[in-house]
Amino acid sequence: MAADTSLRMAAWIIAGILLAAALSLAQAILVPIAFALFTIALAWPVQRRLEGWGLPAYLALLVTVAVTLVVVVVLALAAAWGFGRVARWIIANAGMLQQLYAQKIVLLQGFGIEAAGSFGELFDPRWLVGVAQGVLGQLQGLLSFLGLTLVFVILGLLEVRVTARQLARIGRDRPWAAGLLRACEQTSAKLRTYMGVRTIMSVATGLAVWAFAWAMGLELAAEWGVIAFVLNYIPFLGPLVATLFPTIFAVLQFGTWQVAITVFAALQVIQFLGGSAIEPRLTGAKLAMSPFMVLVAVFLGAFIWGMAGAFIGVPVMLAALTLCLQFEGSRWVAALLSGQEPER
Repeated sequence: MAADTSLRMAAWIIAGILLAAALSLAQAILVPIAFALFTIALAWPVQRRLEGWGLPAYLALLVTVAVTLVVVVVLALAAAWGFGRVARWIIANAGMLQQLYAQKIVLLQGFGIEAAGSFGELFDPRWLVGVAQGVLGQLQGLLSFLGLTLVFVILGLLEVRVTARQLARIGRDRPWAAGLLRACEQTSAKLRTYMGVRTIMSVATGLAVWAFAWAMGLELAAEWGVIAFVLNYIPFLGPLVATLFPTIFAVLQFGTWQVAITVFAALQVIQFLGGSAIEPRLTGAKLAMSPFMVLVAVFLGAFIWGMAGAFIGVPVMLAALTLCLQFEGSRWVAALLSGQEPER
């Protein structure tokens, strides 16, 4: 019996590794599909509401696609503008940053800090320039990614109603189809709640970061605010990056560790108030997902699909747990990973 259990566990582990490898290899096609399904879950209620108001189906589809396109393009342009401006500023001022970096290393060595060279590699402008060039390279492929995703969204919106009717018909004889239909409806509602709260907190965080950076005299204050707004859609990892880079900038711009520590601490307070104090109160228990699993979803998504996976990781995990809730055999998985106390 113990041997059988060990073999099954080993088989599950191997299957998981193979699945992760397959998902990574198929990233070019699966990531646009995942984003398209995510977008359809958010956009379909808009189309359904428009049809309920008496608009013809084709006109409701056109309006929904137009609204979706505007939202996606605004977010994409905001990300491209913020990251692009910072990246170009770093590349243009690489010489000045290198000089400031050398001064800080000499200063640290003057205090007898022998590890200044190795520790200072984190703040090396050459590393920053490399990151900036990488960011610009990623932004160049953003347009083609959005175009492919939009095609999937349009085709998917055309088939949502038909697919729902087919699942409802099949569900009369096969319970799994009815469970899948319920999972899709509940996932759509949860994703709207998730993105609504995330958007509110992202706007608030972006404005707070911009105001603080402007008050501190930190260069590119508006860009840091936009970057904080965009990265706040990625739990844990996004706020960390949005805090770390302005801190590195503060070290190079102001030349004092005291100012850098102040910047880091203030940005951490802003992120903590939004992510740990306000946001959980807005979502409550609606998402039924433990903070540990949120972190796992972010890092697992980033490991498999990079930054796009970090963004889509939580929605995918949320959809998977919602699907588990619909079936008796897997309901225990959703309950275990919900982070909620069991009902008495």
